[in-house]
Amino acid sequence: MFDVILSVAISFTVTFLAIPVIINVAEMKKLFDMPDERKIHHTAITPLGGIGIFAGFVFGCLLTINFKASYEFQYFIAASLVIFFLGLKDDILVISPIKKFIGQVLAAFLIVYYGRIQIRSMQGFFGIHELPEMFSLLITYFTVIVIINSFNLIDGVDGLAGSLGLMSSVLFGIYFLQVNMPSYYILAFSLAGSLLAFLIFNFQPAKIFMGDTGSLLIGVINAILAIKFIDPSATSEVAQPLESAAAIGFTILMIPLLDTLRVFSIRIFKRRSPFSPDRNHIHHLLLDRGLSHKSITFLLAAMNLGLVALVYFGRSLGNTLLILSVFIFFFGFIAITYYSRPKQRLVVSKNGDHEKGNIKESKLITLIKDNILEQKN
Repeated sequence: MFDVILSVAISFTVTFLAIPVIINVAEMKKLFDMPDERKIHHTAITPLGGIGIFAGFVFGCLLTINFKASYEFQYFIAASLVIFFLGLKDDILVISPIKKFIGQVLAAFLIVYYGRIQIRSMQGFFGIHELPEMFSLLITYFTVIVIINSFNLIDGVDGLAGSLGLMSSVLFGIYFLQVNMPSYYILAFSLAGSLLAFLIFNFQPAKIFMGDTGSLLIGVINAILAIKFIDPSATSEVAQPLESAAAIGFTILMIPLLDTLRVFSIRIFKRRSPFSPDRNHIHHLLLDRGLSHKSITFLLAAMNLGLVALVYFGRSLGNTLLILSVFIFFFGFIAITYYSRPKQRLVVSKNGDHEKGNIKESKLITLIKDNILEQKN
């Protein structure tokens, strides 16, 4: 337990001390995320908070993990470094989606090939158990890349990505602590300590954003934790096998995963690049309903945590039923949110072409989202 407290204390302190320095340097060097028609924020804010998160996380890991006993963690740190420089370059200079994707594949390669992280079984999901080696590798690479991108794309309102990342890392950390896997719970709690410090500066009104540097780092660490959580839980490697581990792990990452898959599917259906920006994420739908950044963050985090509790206590129902139930709940929530939004309405006033007496009439043309025109005299 002491190593947990030490890792959290180190990562929290380093990040907490680093963030104000990063803000000051960004102000001096004019390194800001400028608001535009697509951005939600209205003032110039630096997106370099991921540097502070990364610094706290790495110090927490390096000073507490026993790398001799857990050789694979050197490759996890290497993958984190790849993601860090990839995100930093994108935050400062902006890189193309294809270059970002190549960097993510490289990080996934280090995790899967050298770190020996792999999904070998579907644990009975739709009746599938052990996977052929090639299919297992494909599923693992796909899972890592999707989780990395999911936290990157959910980072749309103040505090949301950090809060979801904090929740998931704490839950994974508690599990690995219970099953006595020290290196993995230190990895999880080091990230949690960094995110906790960062959120102090990121809740609305945000003084700093985590940027791609931070969101990609959260994604890559959660990918490692989630796959390791799923893989050994149904085997004899763990003293306390967890029933329906795949469903529980999926639910822990439910909000970023399902929202990313939904948005990607919509973009592909519209024949657009899945990485092209839009305002169709779950936080955009809630913003359109008038919710504040804090309300959205607490609502989604509480909903996610509540579903994790329900799935955990209902784990005897099996992976298939539980995962399908989570799908139905999430997309039902999206449907209710989408169709109950207030319709966007635009009223244009212009002078009429005729007069009644000496008074010019004006015409009000009301434009609503469905492109229906109402003309009032």
